[in-house]
Amino acid sequence: MDINGKKIAILATNGFEQSELEVPRDRLKQAGATVDIISIAPGEIKGWDQKDWGRPVKVDKTLDQAAASDYDAIVLPGGQINPDLLRLEPKALKFIEDMFAAKKIVAAVCHAPWLLIETGIAKGRKMTSYKSIKTDVVNAGAQWQDAEVVVDQGVITSRNPGDLEAFSAKIIEEVKEGRHLQRSAA
Repeated sequence: MDINGKKIAILATNGFEQSELEVPRDRLKQAGATVDIISIAPGEIKGWDQKDWGRPVKVDKTLDQAAASDYDAIVLPGGQINPDLLRLEPKALKFIEDMFAAKKIVAAVCHAPWLLIETGIAKGRKMTSYKSIKTDVVNAGAQWQDAEVVVDQGVITSRNPGDLEAFSAKIIEEVKEGRHLQRSAA
């Protein structure tokens, strides 16, 4: 699928699950999108690769330099550390909320649905997540499903690194479809 001319933000900080940033980034670029890595501070962020620290990834823009109006979608990689740090950052939460309010694609994998919980986006939605945060997702008012990809009006969620090909393909498909103008808050 061709998504030339589309711009995707990947919001992450130190401790992101390596594959959950790199696989979607690479698939989206292969499909023709421009992908920016957005983070709290400039420089590099370091991933977590299964059981130890992974490779650094260059930050393209800080949250102060990025605006939801510049992007067609946002991808939120998981890992335990990354979303836990981001949910304490008001600017990160505002960026996610702004993307959602603009009816743009919001995609979260693994532990990143914590960010959808923190922003209130999870409430009333069909979602999935890493199994250890299923209770968090349910307690936030979402309908948790055990599936590799769950889509609810442009909000895309996946469970783990094993789902990344399906997750990436669904992001491309949804970006190609465009904004979800009928989407409503729960």
